[in-house]
Amino acid sequence: MDELITFASTHAMLSAAWGAIVILIIFTTIKIKMSPVKQLSTQEMTFLVNRQEGLVIDIRTEKDFKTNHIVDAKYLSQEKIKNNDFASLEKHKDTPIIVVCTAGISAVKVANQLYKAGFSKSSLLKGGMNSWVNAGLPVTKK
Repeated sequence: MDELITFASTHAMLSAAWGAIVILIIFTTIKIKMSPVKQLSTQEMTFLVNRQEGLVIDIRTEKDFKTNHIVDAKYLSQEKIKNNDFASLEKHKDTPIIVVCTAGISAVKVANQLYKAGFSKSSLLKGGMNSWVNAGLPVTKK
């Protein structure tokens, strides 16, 4: 313990940086756990789609969507997202909606937008399409 205190006092900047990183990790973890928008694994998403008729919304580029996408996924353009135009999804307000992007990063913002627009069962695929493909799950071009 004395060595730790000695190290921290002689390397104050390094110790402060490590402390800040630990605080950010804790803050981010708490924020994710408290968020009304849940991050789903590929298995959780599959169960949600199969058992509760969840709707998959793909927000990647149209080119990526046409290349491959999750079976029965619906495409939502960036233009509609920017304008909060979710009229095409109105009939699915009470349906579980799972937002999918490439890596699971941009889906967070869109899932939150959907939640604020009244889609109370919004969630996202953790790791995005990359995790889906890496898990060897089916994709289609249709």
